Amino acid sequence: METPACTEAEAEHCELPFDVFARSCPSRETLEHVTGRWGSLTVGALREGPVRFNELRRRVEGVSEKMLSQTLHALERDGIVHREAQPTNPPRVDYELTPLGVEVADRLLALIHHLEGSMPAVLSARDSYDATRGGR
Repeated sequence: METPACTEAEAEHCELPFDVFARSCPSRETLEHVTGRWGSLTVGALREGPVRFNELRRRVEGVSEKMLSQTLHALERDGIVHREAQPTNPPRVDYELTPLGVEVADRLLALIHHLEGSMPAVLSARDSYDATRGGR
């Protein structure tokens, strides 16, 4: 595992070799893969451990087979997901997070849990917003 370019204490003043805010930075594409609707749900679900495709599809309710396949390919390409095909009949394919993927999932799940715990405040804010602006 690589050592981070900056410690958390240094992060505010540290220059990283990549800048997600720059249009051409490859980190922007990876951020999109991880934080998009299906990417974040897939990474979060895989934190529970290795699963087969259909198990993962059932866990991530609402995702189509095509979208899950595309999401897994993108995350595999980025080094976040590992795909292992077993030479069995019928073929068995398992998906699991790489060490990088585990780190990403832990941070993502912290955000998810924070949002889940904040939903009463979010719902109240929505109600207030809708009341003052005529609702949706």
